[in-house]
Amino acid sequence: MIFSMRQRLRFYWRYLRGKTPWDTGIVPPEIVTLVPRLNPGRALDLGCGTGTTTIYLAQQGWRAEGVDYVGAAITKAKRKASAAAVADRARFYVGSVTRLGFIHPGIDLFVDVGCFHSLGEAGQREYAAEVARLAAPGAVMALYAFLPRLMNGRLIGAAPETVTALFAPVFEVESATIGTDSGSGHQSAWYLLRSHILAHQP
Repeated sequence: MIFSMRQRLRFYWRYLRGKTPWDTGIVPPEIVTLVPRLNPGRALDLGCGTGTTTIYLAQQGWRAEGVDYVGAAITKAKRKASAAAVADRARFYVGSVTRLGFIHPGIDLFVDVGCFHSLGEAGQREYAAEVARLAAPGAVMALYAFLPRLMNGRLIGAAPETVTALFAPVFEVESATIGTDSGSGHQSAWYLLRSHILAHQP
C-alpha cells in the first residue's frame, strides 16, 4: 500500500482545497533539457498530479499517459489537457503506481517527479517491477526522489544504492545528481536511467 487511508484522504482534501505546494505547475528544467534529446514515443508520468508534465510531453509530440491515485488531481489534469488542446495525446488514469495492469507495455519514457520516494520498501519493489515490465527496449526514466528522511514519523525516500539495485534487472543508472529540494530544503536526487535491454527477449 502506498499510503494509509488517512493519508490518502489528506491528499484528496488538499487537492480539493488547492493546498498542494508540491504541485507547482512548472515542468522541471531537467525534463525540459532531456526531452529534446529523445525521439517522441510513449511516455508514462507516474504520480502525475494535475498533469503538468504529462501535458508538456504531449505538447512535445509524445503519446503521454499519467497515473495518480487522487481522483481530484486526475479530474483537474483532464481539464487542463482539454484546455491545452492535447486531450487526444494525454490520457489520465486514477490508479496505483504499483498496480499498472491497465497500461499497455512499450513505454519509451518514464517520468516520476516525487512519487517513488513516497512508497515503502514493498511499494518501491512493486513499482520497480511494474516499470521493468512496461519498459520498451532502450527505455529511459527520469526520476526525482528525496534521499531517506523522516516525515510525520514515517521514513520516506530512497538512497542512490537502493534506486540502482531495484531497477538493475532492466535499467542502468546513467547519472545521479544530488542536490537540495528548493521547496522543502531536504536532500534529493535526479536520476537518469536507461534500459540495457535493447530488443524484446524471445
